[in-house]
Amino acid sequence: MRQHTKYTLQQIGVVAFIILVVYAVFRHGDIGYDFHWAVLWEVNPTYKEIFGVWLLKGLYLTIKISLISTGIALLLGTIFGIARLSRFKPTYALATAYVEFFRNTPLLVQLFFWYFAFPMGLPETVRVFLNEHNYEFWAATCGLGVYTGAFVAEVVRAGIQAIPHGHIEAALSSGLTASQMLRKVVLPQAFRIIIPPLGSEFLNNMKNSSLAMTIGVAELCWQSQQIESFTFRGFEATSAASIIYLGMSLSISLIVNSINHHLAIGQAKKLNTMDRIFALLFRPVLLLARASNVLVDASKRVFRLGEYAPIHEEAVYASVWARLAERIWKALVIFAKVLFGLFSIGILVAIGLMVYRYNWDVIFSSLRSLLIWLFPQGGPGEIFHGLGGLSLSVILAFIALFVSFFIGLFVGIGRLSRNPVVSTPSVLYIEIIRGNPLIMVIFWVYFFSPIVTGMQINVFWSVTISFTLFSGAYLAEIVRAGVSAISRGQTEAATASGLSYYQAMRLVVLPQALKMMIPAFVGQFIALFKDTSLAYIIGVFELTTVAQTLNNRLMIYPFEIYTTIAVMYFICSYSMSRVARRLEIRYTPTRKGFGSVAMP
Repeated sequence: MRQHTKYTLQQIGVVAFIILVVYAVFRHGDIGYDFHWAVLWEVNPTYKEIFGVWLLKGLYLTIKISLISTGIALLLGTIFGIARLSRFKPTYALATAYVEFFRNTPLLVQLFFWYFAFPMGLPETVRVFLNEHNYEFWAATCGLGVYTGAFVAEVVRAGIQAIPHGHIEAALSSGLTASQMLRKVVLPQAFRIIIPPLGSEFLNNMKNSSLAMTIGVAELCWQSQQIESFTFRGFEATSAASIIYLGMSLSISLIVNSINHHLAIGQAKKLNTMDRIFALLFRPVLLLARASNVLVDASKRVFRLGEYAPIHEEAVYASVWARLAERIWKALVIFAKVLFGLFSIGILVAIGLMVYRYNWDVIFSSLRSLLIWLFPQGGPGEIFHGLGGLSLSVILAFIALFVSFFIGLFVGIGRLSRNPVVSTPSVLYIEIIRGNPLIMVIFWVYFFSPIVTGMQINVFWSVTISFTLFSGAYLAEIVRAGVSAISRGQTEAATASGLSYYQAMRLVVLPQALKMMIPAFVGQFIALFKDTSLAYIIGVFELTTVAQTLNNRLMIYPFEIYTTIAVMYFICSYSMSRVARRLEIRYTPTRKGFGSVAMP
């Protein structure tokens, strides 16, 4: 206990020292930039506005988008997560198609599709109605919910499969129907198990809400860029927005950890101070639920509901009606399956008609640009002789992953160090980067690099640095998890044989850990490849930017353009995910005793 307290105090001391150094550099050092933080709270003499209020308005809209999209994602994720375990093939196929397609295409492309392409297939009166009722907000919110729902579906499926099969067999043998078993036995246990990954998805959902700015929603990120355009104080505005995002991320993490602590299955655990604070905040909700139960019980007693038990003859008739109801229910299930099959066929027919009506000339004429852009006829000032499109997206992801691997390796090992001088900066780097949306990291590098270097870096290298820093934080956590998975006894045996700590890490631990990390590295490359679409924000001509350029040039074919690049992203990402799955099967130690659960 004393050792832990000493280490915590050392960490606090290191953090305080880092803050003092940063403050001294920015307050007294000459870095070629005149900071003016008062722009956030002073009344601007030109516009008569307090720009800090703009950030608060953006924060309100960010929270609103996050909450609504979280509800949509939870609903869709639960439905499709259960459907992924169905033995009814059309249901399984539809759920799998939804999960795989939306997981393997970038969110930015999906938002562009919902906002630019989807309305083109609707009648004119419907389009006018949508535009008059804040369509950009609902396109962003629903699009974000659909995207996150695909990830939640996999989390729900994994949670259901983690339940021992004996629980399901016991529920069915006790007379519960499939729906009762699902509602009263499976889902309550599954949601307890999946609280940590579910909280992680909701945290990502909040950070992904920053992409709503790309279709004109005035959320937090959009407001920070508005302040920059009005005041030319991009550093101050971006820093303030980053601090707000970091605060929201830490708050969500604390809430999820506290809920997980309260609902953890197993031996009761001692609640810490933060758990007690959250329990106090949520106590009114608990009291309201208890009061409603008391009112229901009191109303039953007043009106004598359920007082009279059925006599034997009524029970006999009730059993007859129960059997009849069971037969009707089975008939309804068969009818629903037939109806669902027809619905699936209808979707396939609609997709077929859509493909048939495509303007294939537009797609084929744009294919070269989508693959390589202007290469090799690019101008002298263009990167890689005008290379762009899908090729540049792959190159960008590969460079960022290659460099960030070494950052993640050193930072991940550094986080495991017992020396607070090493571990504390590693923790700060990981938490600050992971607590902010990628789009904010891009803006940070874009606005901060001229201050540090004294010159404006090419947008390609600026976004490459952003992706590298962002990916390095996630790879550091992968490295930390991989190293922690190695038995401590192996490290102790290596050091006992005469090896130093670093020799044991290099010769014994890392070779085994890196082997287990390979699937996670491939998964991170897939995520990074999809994230390259965000280079569109600062004008790098990767695949999404090229598609947007072509759409602006052609004007009337957004459906063809955005579905084409969605398919291109999907083919690449899905192929790599299959490779990652095979590597996971190959390098993950075999687990026995876990069976898959199939839903009727």
